[in-house]
Amino acid sequence: MSEILIVFFLLVALIAMLASGVWVAFALTITGVISMLALSSAPIGPILATTVWGHSHSWALAALPMFILMGEILLRSRLSDDMFTGLAPWLGRLPGRLLHVNVFGCAIFAAVSGSSAATAATIGKMSIPELTKRGYPESLILGTLAGSATLGLLIPPSIILIVYGVATEQSIARLFIAGVLPGLMLVSMFAGYVMFIALTKPDFFPAVSEKFSFLEKIKASMSLLPVLALIAGVIGSIYAGIASPTDAAAVGVVLSVVLAWWNKSLSIKMLKDSLMGATITSCMIAFILAGAAFLSVAMGFTGIPRNLAAWIGSFELPPYALLAALTVFFIILGCFLDGISVVVLTTSIIMPMVESVGIDPLWFGIYLVIVVEMSQITPPVGFNLFVIQGLTGINILRIAKAALPFFSLLLVAVVLITMFPEIVTALPDLMNN
Repeated sequence: MSEILIVFFLLVALIAMLASGVWVAFALTITGVISMLALSSAPIGPILATTVWGHSHSWALAALPMFILMGEILLRSRLSDDMFTGLAPWLGRLPGRLLHVNVFGCAIFAAVSGSSAATAATIGKMSIPELTKRGYPESLILGTLAGSATLGLLIPPSIILIVYGVATEQSIARLFIAGVLPGLMLVSMFAGYVMFIALTKPDFFPAVSEKFSFLEKIKASMSLLPVLALIAGVIGSIYAGIASPTDAAAVGVVLSVVLAWWNKSLSIKMLKDSLMGATITSCMIAFILAGAAFLSVAMGFTGIPRNLAAWIGSFELPPYALLAALTVFFIILGCFLDGISVVVLTTSIIMPMVESVGIDPLWFGIYLVIVVEMSQITPPVGFNLFVIQGLTGINILRIAKAALPFFSLLLVAVVLITMFPEIVTALPDLMNN
Protein backbone atom coordinates (compact mmCIF):
# COMPACT_ATOMS: atom_id res chain seq x y z
CA MET A 1 0.00 0.00 0.00
CA SER A 2 2.91 2.36 0.76
CA GLU A 3 4.16 1.86 -2.81
CA ILE A 4 0.81 3.01 -4.17
CA LEU A 5 0.85 6.11 -1.97
CA ILE A 6 4.38 6.98 -3.12
CA VAL A 7 3.42 6.54 -6.77
CA PHE A 8 0.34 8.72 -6.19
CA PHE A 9 2.47 11.41 -4.52
CA LEU A 10 5.01 11.36 -7.37
CA LEU A 11 2.22 11.55 -9.94
CA VAL A 12 0.61 14.51 -8.16
CA ALA A 13 3.99 16.24 -7.93
CA LEU A 14 4.65 15.67 -11.63
CA ILE A 15 1.20 16.94 -12.67
CA ALA A 16 1.59 19.99 -10.40
CA MET A 17 4.94 20.85 -11.98
CA LEU A 18 3.60 20.43 -15.51
CA ALA A 19 0.49 22.48 -14.68
CA SER A 20 2.63 25.29 -13.26
CA GLY A 21 4.59 25.56 -16.50
CA VAL A 22 7.78 23.69 -15.56
CA TRP A 23 9.45 22.24 -18.67
CA VAL A 24 8.64 18.58 -19.19
CA ALA A 25 12.33 17.58 -19.05
CA PHE A 26 12.84 19.39 -15.73
CA ALA A 27 9.63 17.95 -14.31
CA LEU A 28 10.74 14.41 -15.18
CA THR A 29 14.22 14.93 -13.71
CA ILE A 30 12.91 16.47 -10.48
CA THR A 31 10.43 13.59 -10.08
CA GLY A 32 13.31 11.13 -10.47
CA VAL A 33 15.38 12.99 -7.87
CA ILE A 34 12.47 13.03 -5.38
CA SER A 35 11.87 9.30 -5.84
CA MET A 36 15.55 8.46 -5.29
CA LEU A 37 15.79 10.70 -2.22
CA ALA A 38 12.73 9.00 -0.74
CA LEU A 39 13.42 5.37 -1.59
CA SER A 40 17.08 4.88 -2.47
CA SER A 41 20.54 5.65 -1.08
CA ALA A 42 22.20 5.56 -4.51
CA PRO A 43 24.31 8.64 -5.48
CA ILE A 44 22.02 10.89 -7.51
CA GLY A 45 24.66 13.11 -9.17
CA PRO A 46 26.77 10.39 -10.83
CA ILE A 47 23.66 8.46 -11.89
CA LEU A 48 22.13 11.58 -13.47
CA ALA A 49 25.36 12.39 -15.32
CA THR A 50 25.96 8.88 -16.66
CA THR A 51 22.31 8.39 -17.63
CA VAL A 52 22.04 11.65 -19.55
CA TRP A 53 25.34 10.99 -21.32
CA GLY A 54 24.52 7.36 -22.05
CA HIS A 55 21.15 8.19 -23.62
CA SER A 56 22.38 11.26 -25.49
CA HIS A 57 24.95 9.59 -27.72
CA SER A 58 22.74 6.76 -28.96
CA TRP A 59 23.33 6.12 -32.67
CA ALA A 60 19.65 5.28 -33.15
CA LEU A 61 18.75 8.71 -31.76
CA ALA A 62 20.76 10.39 -34.53
CA ALA A 63 17.92 9.56 -36.95
CA LEU A 64 15.59 11.87 -35.04
CA PRO A 65 17.02 15.33 -35.92
CA MET A 66 17.61 14.28 -39.53
CA PHE A 67 14.03 13.10 -40.08
CA ILE A 68 12.83 16.31 -38.42
CA LEU A 69 15.08 18.37 -40.72
CA MET A 70 13.75 16.47 -43.72
CA GLY A 71 10.20 17.30 -42.67
CA GLU A 72 11.06 20.97 -42.10
CA ILE A 73 12.58 21.28 -45.59
CA LEU A 74 9.57 19.62 -47.22
CA LEU A 75 7.19 21.77 -45.15
CA ARG A 76 8.71 24.86 -46.78
CA SER A 77 8.84 23.42 -50.30
CA ARG A 78 6.09 23.29 -52.95
CA LEU A 79 5.41 19.63 -52.17
CA SER A 80 1.78 20.20 -51.17
CA ASP A 81 0.99 21.98 -54.47
CA ASP A 82 2.60 19.17 -56.45
CA MET A 83 0.62 16.55 -54.55
CA PHE A 84 -2.69 18.32 -55.19
CA THR A 85 -1.85 18.60 -58.89
CA GLY A 86 -0.95 14.91 -59.08
CA LEU A 87 -3.79 13.49 -56.98
CA ALA A 88 -6.82 15.63 -57.92
CA PRO A 89 -7.40 14.29 -61.46
CA TRP A 90 -7.56 10.70 -60.22
CA LEU A 91 -9.96 11.41 -57.34
CA GLY A 92 -12.62 13.44 -59.17
CA ARG A 93 -14.83 10.38 -59.87
CA LEU A 94 -14.38 8.65 -56.50
CA PRO A 95 -17.27 9.10 -54.01
CA GLY A 96 -16.16 12.04 -51.89
CA ARG A 97 -14.02 13.29 -54.75
CA LEU A 98 -11.36 15.86 -53.78
CA LEU A 99 -11.82 15.31 -50.03
CA HIS A 100 -9.64 12.25 -50.60
CA VAL A 101 -6.78 14.65 -51.33
CA ASN A 102 -6.66 15.25 -47.57
CA VAL A 103 -6.59 11.52 -46.82
CA PHE A 104 -4.10 10.38 -49.47
CA GLY A 105 -2.10 13.60 -49.36
CA CYS A 106 -1.60 13.22 -45.61
CA ALA A 107 -0.64 9.55 -46.08
CA ILE A 108 1.99 10.46 -48.68
CA PHE A 109 3.41 13.36 -46.67
CA ALA A 110 3.40 11.23 -43.51
CA ALA A 111 5.67 8.80 -45.34
CA VAL A 112 8.29 11.52 -45.81
CA SER A 113 7.91 13.75 -42.76
CA GLY A 114 7.27 11.63 -39.64
CA SER A 115 5.37 14.47 -37.97
CA SER A 116 1.65 14.84 -37.43
CA ALA A 117 1.74 18.62 -37.01
CA ALA A 118 3.91 19.10 -40.12
CA THR A 119 1.53 16.89 -42.11
CA ALA A 120 -1.50 18.94 -40.99
CA ALA A 121 0.23 22.23 -41.78
CA THR A 122 1.60 21.20 -45.18
CA ILE A 123 -1.53 19.56 -46.56
CA GLY A 124 -3.88 22.02 -44.85
CA LYS A 125 -2.35 25.17 -46.32
CA MET A 126 -2.95 23.68 -49.77
CA SER A 127 -6.24 21.80 -49.39
CA ILE A 128 -8.36 24.04 -47.14
CA PRO A 129 -8.52 27.04 -49.54
CA GLU A 130 -8.99 24.80 -52.60
CA LEU A 131 -11.73 22.62 -51.11
CA THR A 132 -13.52 25.59 -49.54
CA LYS A 133 -13.48 27.44 -52.87
CA ARG A 134 -14.99 24.40 -54.61
CA GLY A 135 -17.88 24.18 -52.11
CA TYR A 136 -17.03 21.11 -50.00
CA PRO A 137 -18.61 21.06 -46.51
CA GLU A 138 -16.46 22.67 -43.84
CA SER A 139 -16.93 19.86 -41.30
CA LEU A 140 -15.57 17.24 -43.70
CA ILE A 141 -12.68 19.45 -44.85
CA LEU A 142 -11.59 19.99 -41.25
CA GLY A 143 -12.37 16.45 -40.10
CA THR A 144 -10.53 14.66 -42.90
CA LEU A 145 -7.51 16.92 -42.43
CA ALA A 146 -7.37 16.61 -38.64
CA GLY A 147 -7.91 12.85 -38.67
CA SER A 148 -5.66 11.98 -41.62
CA ALA A 149 -2.80 14.16 -40.37
CA THR A 150 -2.46 11.82 -37.38
CA LEU A 151 -1.00 9.31 -39.85
CA GLY A 152 2.23 11.28 -39.52
CA LEU A 153 2.73 9.57 -36.16
CA LEU A 154 2.31 6.04 -37.50
CA ILE A 155 3.37 5.73 -41.13
CA PRO A 156 7.18 5.48 -41.13
CA PRO A 157 9.47 7.30 -40.75
CA SER A 158 7.64 8.19 -37.54
CA ILE A 159 9.38 10.46 -35.04
CA ILE A 160 7.34 9.09 -32.16
CA LEU A 161 8.24 5.49 -33.09
CA ILE A 162 11.92 6.49 -32.92
CA VAL A 163 11.30 7.96 -29.46
CA TYR A 164 9.48 4.79 -28.34
CA GLY A 165 12.21 2.57 -29.78
CA VAL A 166 14.96 4.49 -27.97
CA ALA A 167 13.00 4.64 -24.70
CA THR A 168 12.16 0.91 -24.67
CA GLU A 169 15.24 -0.43 -26.54
CA GLN A 170 13.13 -1.84 -29.38
CA SER A 171 14.41 -2.12 -32.96
CA ILE A 172 13.42 1.07 -34.79
CA ALA A 173 13.54 -0.70 -38.16
CA ARG A 174 11.09 -3.37 -36.90
CA LEU A 175 8.82 -0.67 -35.45
CA PHE A 176 8.82 1.15 -38.79
CA ILE A 177 7.86 -2.04 -40.61
CA ALA A 178 5.20 -2.86 -38.00
CA GLY A 179 3.55 0.52 -38.66
CA VAL A 180 2.98 -0.10 -42.37
CA LEU A 181 -0.13 -2.34 -42.33
CA PRO A 182 -1.90 -0.42 -39.52
CA GLY A 183 -1.15 2.80 -41.41
CA LEU A 184 -2.65 1.43 -44.64
CA MET A 185 -5.62 0.13 -42.66
CA LEU A 186 -6.29 3.60 -41.26
CA VAL A 187 -5.97 5.20 -44.71
CA SER A 188 -8.57 2.71 -45.99
CA MET A 189 -10.88 3.40 -43.04
CA PHE A 190 -10.67 7.17 -43.46
CA ALA A 191 -11.25 6.96 -47.23
CA GLY A 192 -14.10 4.49 -46.65
CA TYR A 193 -15.79 6.88 -44.22
CA VAL A 194 -15.59 9.72 -46.76
CA MET A 195 -17.08 7.47 -49.45
CA PHE A 196 -19.86 6.35 -47.09
CA ILE A 197 -20.84 9.97 -46.38
CA ALA A 198 -20.68 10.80 -50.09
CA LEU A 199 -22.96 7.89 -51.00
CA THR A 200 -25.49 8.49 -48.21
CA LYS A 201 -25.53 12.31 -48.40
CA PRO A 202 -24.67 13.22 -52.00
CA ASP A 203 -26.21 16.70 -51.62
CA PHE A 204 -23.32 17.62 -49.30
CA PHE A 205 -20.90 17.59 -52.20
CA PRO A 206 -20.51 19.93 -55.18
CA ALA A 207 -21.10 18.64 -58.70
CA VAL A 208 -18.18 17.37 -60.74
CA SER A 209 -16.73 20.44 -62.44
CA GLU A 210 -13.66 19.09 -64.23
CA LYS A 211 -13.07 16.09 -66.44
CA PHE A 212 -9.66 14.70 -67.35
CA SER A 213 -8.63 12.29 -70.05
CA PHE A 214 -6.42 9.35 -69.15
CA LEU A 215 -3.40 11.04 -70.74
CA GLU A 216 -4.05 14.22 -68.74
CA LYS A 217 -4.17 12.16 -65.56
CA ILE A 218 -0.86 10.49 -66.41
CA LYS A 219 0.70 13.87 -67.16
CA ALA A 220 -0.55 15.31 -63.84
CA SER A 221 0.87 12.29 -62.00
CA MET A 222 4.37 13.25 -63.10
CA SER A 223 4.41 15.83 -60.31
CA LEU A 224 4.18 12.97 -57.80
CA LEU A 225 7.30 11.21 -59.05
CA PRO A 226 9.81 13.23 -56.94
CA VAL A 227 7.76 12.52 -53.79
CA LEU A 228 7.53 8.82 -54.59
CA ALA A 229 11.28 8.74 -55.27
CA LEU A 230 11.87 10.27 -51.83
CA ILE A 231 9.63 7.67 -50.17
CA ALA A 232 11.36 4.86 -52.06
CA GLY A 233 14.80 6.19 -51.14
CA VAL A 234 14.07 6.55 -47.43
CA ILE A 235 11.63 3.75 -46.60
CA GLY A 236 12.73 1.34 -49.33
CA SER A 237 16.34 1.39 -48.14
CA ILE A 238 15.21 0.45 -44.63
CA TYR A 239 12.85 -2.35 -45.72
CA ALA A 240 15.42 -3.77 -48.14
CA GLY A 241 18.01 -3.92 -45.36
CA ILE A 242 20.35 -1.64 -47.30
CA ALA A 243 20.41 1.10 -44.68
CA SER A 244 19.64 1.57 -41.00
CA PRO A 245 17.00 4.17 -40.04
CA THR A 246 19.83 6.59 -39.22
CA ASP A 247 21.50 6.09 -42.60
CA ALA A 248 18.12 6.39 -44.36
CA ALA A 249 17.44 9.65 -42.51
CA ALA A 250 20.65 11.13 -43.91
CA VAL A 251 19.59 10.00 -47.39
CA GLY A 252 16.20 11.63 -46.79
CA VAL A 253 17.74 15.01 -45.94
CA VAL A 254 19.83 14.97 -49.12
CA LEU A 255 16.85 13.93 -51.26
CA SER A 256 14.58 16.56 -49.67
CA VAL A 257 17.12 19.28 -50.54
CA VAL A 258 17.28 17.94 -54.10
CA LEU A 259 13.46 17.89 -54.25
CA ALA A 260 13.25 21.49 -52.98
CA TRP A 261 15.79 22.51 -55.64
CA TRP A 262 13.82 20.61 -58.30
CA ASN A 263 10.57 22.48 -57.60
CA LYS A 264 12.40 25.81 -57.30
CA SER A 265 11.61 26.40 -53.62
CA LEU A 266 15.21 26.05 -52.35
CA SER A 267 16.87 29.19 -50.97
CA ILE A 268 19.35 30.18 -48.30
CA LYS A 269 16.56 31.60 -46.14
CA MET A 270 14.52 28.38 -46.54
CA LEU A 271 17.48 26.24 -45.48
CA LYS A 272 18.22 28.55 -42.54
CA ASP A 273 14.60 28.44 -41.35
CA SER A 274 14.51 24.65 -41.76
CA LEU A 275 17.72 24.17 -39.78
CA MET A 276 16.50 26.47 -37.00
CA GLY A 277 13.10 24.73 -36.80
CA ALA A 278 14.72 21.29 -36.77
CA THR A 279 17.23 22.34 -34.11
CA ILE A 280 14.55 23.71 -31.79
CA THR A 281 12.34 20.63 -32.15
CA SER A 282 15.23 18.17 -31.86
CA CYS A 283 16.64 19.84 -28.74
CA MET A 284 13.22 19.83 -27.11
CA ILE A 285 12.73 16.10 -27.78
CA ALA A 286 16.30 15.18 -26.79
CA PHE A 287 15.94 17.15 -23.57
CA ILE A 288 12.68 15.37 -22.74
CA LEU A 289 14.23 11.97 -23.54
CA ALA A 290 17.16 12.70 -21.22
CA GLY A 291 14.80 13.56 -18.37
CA ALA A 292 12.69 10.48 -19.09
CA ALA A 293 15.79 8.27 -19.16
CA PHE A 294 16.83 9.51 -15.73
CA LEU A 295 13.31 8.97 -14.38
CA SER A 296 13.38 5.41 -15.76
CA VAL A 297 16.73 4.68 -14.06
CA ALA A 298 15.52 6.31 -10.84
CA MET A 299 12.38 4.16 -10.90
CA GLY A 300 14.63 1.10 -11.32
CA PHE A 301 16.62 2.00 -8.21
CA THR A 302 13.47 2.52 -6.17
CA GLY A 303 11.91 -0.75 -7.33
CA ILE A 304 8.54 0.96 -7.91
CA PRO A 305 7.89 -0.38 -11.44
CA ARG A 306 8.66 -3.95 -10.41
CA ASN A 307 6.49 -3.77 -7.30
CA LEU A 308 3.72 -1.94 -9.16
CA ALA A 309 3.75 -4.59 -11.88
CA ALA A 310 3.54 -7.30 -9.23
CA TRP A 311 0.65 -5.47 -7.55
CA ILE A 312 -1.27 -5.20 -10.80
CA GLY A 313 -0.39 -8.81 -11.56
CA SER A 314 -1.99 -9.82 -8.26
CA PHE A 315 -5.34 -8.73 -9.70
CA GLU A 316 -4.78 -11.26 -12.49
CA LEU A 317 -6.22 -8.86 -15.05
CA PRO A 318 -6.40 -10.43 -18.51
CA PRO A 319 -4.45 -8.53 -21.21
CA TYR A 320 -7.67 -7.16 -22.75
CA ALA A 321 -8.78 -5.62 -19.44
CA LEU A 322 -5.36 -4.04 -18.92
CA LEU A 323 -5.37 -2.62 -22.45
CA ALA A 324 -8.88 -1.20 -21.98
CA ALA A 325 -7.76 0.56 -18.80
CA LEU A 326 -4.56 1.83 -20.46
CA THR A 327 -6.52 3.14 -23.46
CA VAL A 328 -8.70 5.29 -21.22
CA PHE A 329 -5.61 6.40 -19.28
CA PHE A 330 -3.68 7.41 -22.42
CA ILE A 331 -6.65 9.25 -23.94
CA ILE A 332 -7.10 11.29 -20.76
CA LEU A 333 -3.35 11.96 -20.51
CA GLY A 334 -3.28 12.94 -24.18
CA CYS A 335 -5.86 15.66 -23.51
CA PHE A 336 -3.17 17.56 -21.60
CA LEU A 337 0.20 16.48 -23.06
CA ASP A 338 1.68 16.10 -26.54
CA GLY A 339 2.28 12.61 -27.91
CA ILE A 340 6.04 12.43 -27.31
CA SER A 341 5.62 13.53 -23.70
CA VAL A 342 2.96 10.84 -23.19
CA VAL A 343 5.35 8.16 -24.48
CA VAL A 344 8.38 9.20 -22.45
CA LEU A 345 6.37 9.88 -19.30
CA THR A 346 4.74 6.47 -19.19
CA THR A 347 7.07 3.86 -20.68
CA SER A 348 9.25 3.41 -17.58
CA ILE A 349 6.24 2.51 -15.43
CA ILE A 350 3.89 0.96 -17.99
CA MET A 351 6.29 -1.43 -19.74
CA PRO A 352 6.87 -3.78 -16.76
CA MET A 353 3.09 -4.15 -16.38
CA VAL A 354 2.64 -4.77 -20.09
CA GLU A 355 5.39 -7.37 -20.26
CA SER A 356 4.13 -9.07 -17.09
CA VAL A 357 0.87 -10.03 -18.85
CA GLY A 358 2.67 -11.24 -21.96
CA ILE A 359 1.99 -8.33 -24.35
CA ASP A 360 4.58 -7.99 -27.13
CA PRO A 361 6.50 -4.67 -26.68
CA LEU A 362 6.67 -4.27 -30.48
CA TRP A 363 2.89 -4.60 -30.81
CA PHE A 364 2.40 -2.33 -27.80
CA GLY A 365 4.44 0.40 -29.51
CA ILE A 366 2.03 0.52 -32.46
CA TYR A 367 -0.97 0.35 -30.11
CA LEU A 368 0.46 3.25 -28.10
CA VAL A 369 1.06 5.36 -31.19
CA ILE A 370 -2.53 4.86 -32.43
CA VAL A 371 -3.89 5.87 -29.02
CA VAL A 372 -1.57 8.89 -29.01
CA GLU A 373 -2.91 9.73 -32.49
CA MET A 374 -6.32 10.02 -30.88
CA SER A 375 -4.93 12.57 -28.44
CA GLN A 376 -3.77 14.74 -31.36
CA ILE A 377 -7.42 15.56 -32.12
CA THR A 378 -8.77 15.91 -28.57
CA PRO A 379 -8.97 19.31 -26.86
CA PRO A 380 -7.52 21.13 -25.01
CA VAL A 381 -4.01 20.09 -26.17
CA GLY A 382 -4.64 18.45 -29.53
CA PHE A 383 -1.69 19.58 -31.64
CA ASN A 384 -3.47 18.98 -34.94
CA LEU A 385 -6.38 21.10 -33.73
CA PHE A 386 -4.02 23.98 -32.93
CA VAL A 387 -2.36 23.72 -36.34
CA ILE A 388 -5.68 23.79 -38.19
CA GLN A 389 -6.96 26.61 -36.01
CA GLY A 390 -3.84 28.57 -36.95
CA LEU A 391 -4.55 27.94 -40.64
CA THR A 392 -8.24 28.80 -40.54
CA GLY A 393 -8.97 30.88 -37.43
CA ILE A 394 -11.94 28.57 -36.70
CA ASN A 395 -12.86 27.83 -33.08
CA ILE A 396 -10.93 24.81 -31.81
CA LEU A 397 -14.09 23.11 -30.48
CA ARG A 398 -15.66 23.26 -33.95
CA ILE A 399 -12.56 21.60 -35.36
CA ALA A 400 -12.64 18.96 -32.60
CA LYS A 401 -16.31 18.24 -33.36
CA ALA A 402 -15.47 17.80 -37.06
CA ALA A 403 -12.67 15.39 -36.12
CA LEU A 404 -14.88 13.27 -33.82
CA PRO A 405 -15.75 10.61 -36.45
CA PHE A 406 -12.05 10.08 -37.11
CA PHE A 407 -11.40 9.78 -33.37
CA SER A 408 -13.99 6.97 -33.41
CA LEU A 409 -12.27 5.32 -36.38
CA LEU A 410 -8.95 5.39 -34.52
CA LEU A 411 -10.67 3.71 -31.57
CA VAL A 412 -11.99 1.03 -33.94
CA ALA A 413 -8.44 0.57 -35.23
CA VAL A 414 -7.23 -0.07 -31.66
CA VAL A 415 -9.92 -2.75 -31.29
CA LEU A 416 -8.94 -4.33 -34.62
CA ILE A 417 -5.21 -4.61 -33.87
CA THR A 418 -6.08 -5.98 -30.43
CA MET A 419 -8.33 -8.67 -31.88
CA PHE A 420 -5.98 -9.34 -34.81
CA PRO A 421 -2.42 -8.59 -33.63
CA GLU A 422 -1.09 -10.04 -36.89
CA ILE A 423 -1.95 -6.69 -38.50
CA VAL A 424 1.03 -5.34 -36.58
CA THR A 425 3.34 -8.34 -36.31
CA ALA A 426 2.99 -9.98 -39.75
CA LEU A 427 5.53 -7.83 -41.64
CA PRO A 428 8.20 -7.77 -38.88
CA ASP A 429 7.90 -11.57 -38.54
CA LEU A 430 8.20 -11.93 -42.31
CA MET A 431 11.34 -9.80 -42.25
CA ASN A 432 12.91 -12.12 -39.67
CA ASN A 433 12.15 -15.27 -41.67
